[in-house]
Amino acid sequence: MTILYRGMDRAALDAAYLNTKAVPDFPALLASCQSRSAALYDARPGRRDLRYGAQPAQRFDWLPCGQPDAPLFVFIHGGYWQHCAKEDFAYAAAGPLARGFDVVLAEYTLAPAASMTDIVGEIGALLDFLVTDPDGLGTANRPIHLSGHSAGGHLTAVHRAHRGVVSALSISPLVDLEPISLCCLNDKLQLSAREIEAYSPLHHIGPGAPTVVAVGAAELPELIRQAGDYAHACEAAGERIAHVQLPGAQHFGVLDDLAKPDGDMLNALLALAPR
Repeated sequence: MTILYRGMDRAALDAAYLNTKAVPDFPALLASCQSRSAALYDARPGRRDLRYGAQPAQRFDWLPCGQPDAPLFVFIHGGYWQHCAKEDFAYAAAGPLARGFDVVLAEYTLAPAASMTDIVGEIGALLDFLVTDPDGLGTANRPIHLSGHSAGGHLTAVHRAHRGVVSALSISPLVDLEPISLCCLNDKLQLSAREIEAYSPLHHIGPGAPTVVAVGAAELPELIRQAGDYAHACEAAGERIAHVQLPGAQHFGVLDDLAKPDGDMLNALLALAPR
C-alpha cells in the first residue's frame, strides 16, 4: 500500500472524493434533480443558451426574477469539472429568484475536452461578458453574486476577486487540488503541477468579495475538511467570511437549501452582502 495523501492510498482517496458512491442510488437522485429543474424552467421562462464565447459549451441561461435591474446571481454547476450540465441543477435557482435576483446558469467545457486552465478561463470570460455586456443584454453595471457547487464552488473561490463580483457563495468547494490530482478524478483532468499550484484557492487567499463557505454536515469528511480549512484560512487573512454547515445535508442535498427562499445559505449571503 502506497500512502499518497493524509494517510490515504489511491483506493482510500478515490472513496474519499467519490460523492456519487456516497449517496444511495445516485442515478435516481440525478433524475429527480433533472425533473425538478425542468419544472423550474417551465415555471420561470427566460433566455436559454445565450453565448459568451465561440466554443459550443460557452453558454448560459438567464432567468429573470421580474424586478427591473435586479442584481445577478450566477450559479456554476458541479460534476468534478467533467460531468453534468447547467440543466441538471437549475432547480436551485428557485431560491435566488424568489429573493429578487436574476439568475445566470453557467455552462463550460468539461474535461477531458478542456483543461483546468481552460475551464477557469471560461468562467472568467463569462464574468467579463456579463460586466461588459457586448450584446446589450442589460447585464452591465449589475452587481454579480457568484455561486457554485462542488467543482463550481472551486471556480467560485478562484474568481471571488473578479471586478464584477460583490459576494460569493462557495458550496462544498474543492479548494485544494492536490488530493484531486492523486485520485481517479485526475484520469480525465490530467492536472499539471502548475495547475495544482495556481488553481488551489486554499493556497491563494487574497482580497476578494465577502464569501459564504457552505457544506453539508453529512458530506464526505474530506469535503467538510476542505470547506472548513478554506473558511478558516480566509478568516485568518482578514477576509469577510461566513462558514455555514447544513445539518443532515449530503453532497447533493445542500442544493435543496439554496432552492429555498429562506434557506440558510441565502440568508448568510444576504447578511454578509445585502443585495
